[in-house]
Amino acid sequence: MIKRLLLNETYETASDFKIVCVTGPRQSGKTTLCKQVFENKPYVSLEDPDVGLLAEKNGRAFLKQFKNGAILDEVQRAPLLFNYLQTLVDTKNNNNQFVLGGSNNFLMQNNISQSLAGRVGYIELLPFSLGELQQSKLKMRSLSETLISGFYPAIVTGKSTAKRWLPNYIKTYVERDVRLIRNVGNVILFNKFLKLCAYRAGQLLNINNLSIEVGVDNKTIQAWLGVLESSYIVFLLHPYHQNFNKRIIKSPKLYFYDVGVLSNLLNITSVLALKKSNFYGAIFENFIITELKKNRLNKQQFGNMYFYRDSTGNEVDVILENENGLMPIEIKSSVKTDSSMFKNIKWFQKVFRQTGGLLIYGGSQNKSFDNAIEQLGWESVSEL
Repeated sequence: MIKRLLLNETYETASDFKIVCVTGPRQSGKTTLCKQVFENKPYVSLEDPDVGLLAEKNGRAFLKQFKNGAILDEVQRAPLLFNYLQTLVDTKNNNNQFVLGGSNNFLMQNNISQSLAGRVGYIELLPFSLGELQQSKLKMRSLSETLISGFYPAIVTGKSTAKRWLPNYIKTYVERDVRLIRNVGNVILFNKFLKLCAYRAGQLLNINNLSIEVGVDNKTIQAWLGVLESSYIVFLLHPYHQNFNKRIIKSPKLYFYDVGVLSNLLNITSVLALKKSNFYGAIFENFIITELKKNRLNKQQFGNMYFYRDSTGNEVDVILENENGLMPIEIKSSVKTDSSMFKNIKWFQKVFRQTGGLLIYGGSQNKSFDNAIEQLGWESVSEL
């Protein structure tokens, strides 16, 4: 079994809160983590129609059978249960009573904020990170294999192939999960929207253009983006703002939580297709930025992630906020580097009066330069 970096954090969260809520994409390993950490608690999935019906119809009787708590998976399917949970956990003073699992962050947050505010500690579990795989005994994949396959456990552990598993995952997501969150009347248009989002990975989000190409209004596009975000398919990277005279572009950039899902939506299912694709650079950038996001979640790191772009064309791919200030990062898919790749980092250092900077590229050689600038191969992103 591959050890999750959030294992200890989950134990500590349980000791501090009456309820632990474990969220993340479907099939990211939430159930495995919960059963491992809370091995003495019974596991119940509310996706089972009979269980879900009982929980929704008579929440008090349903919870009464778990005197020492339980793992309640996909609990958002029984929204009335949250009120009974509040009453039950408040009758006891001890922490680590119930564990709530769910793949729909919007529905989970909505129900928790209404009934369980202040009683819940959160764990966000994404698919495996590169660092978790490097610490395991599994044979490491090449960069191309990684970009095609992604990091979902079923693929990483060899239980299924990316070519078969990913399209079925996407199909199931659209036909089941999306309709649970929002009544999407036209699945064909939503699929078109999802594909168009993949074409725009790493680009500035333009709601108007998406609206025109999909053939729906702006409000629908915004609602559908909310669906993708709340179910951990995409996330938005926002620009860094500072009070400069120069105008800062305010639109966020769009990225996918799993690079394998992105590649599959782009119909890239082989190494040859990947190497020939015009999307290679965008896929590599998405991979690195998602790994940085996983690192910040898994290692409980301080600060947020941004990108920077001003109206005159100055741009930095990623800015990491940390205790020492801001760290500019440039991402290049090339297997070789040259001096021109560092110009944006040097510009950022000068304007923001910062030291330090990283160039993460598709090769493997790590180097250090003046002004604390470092060059890191893609496999070293796990160290950040």
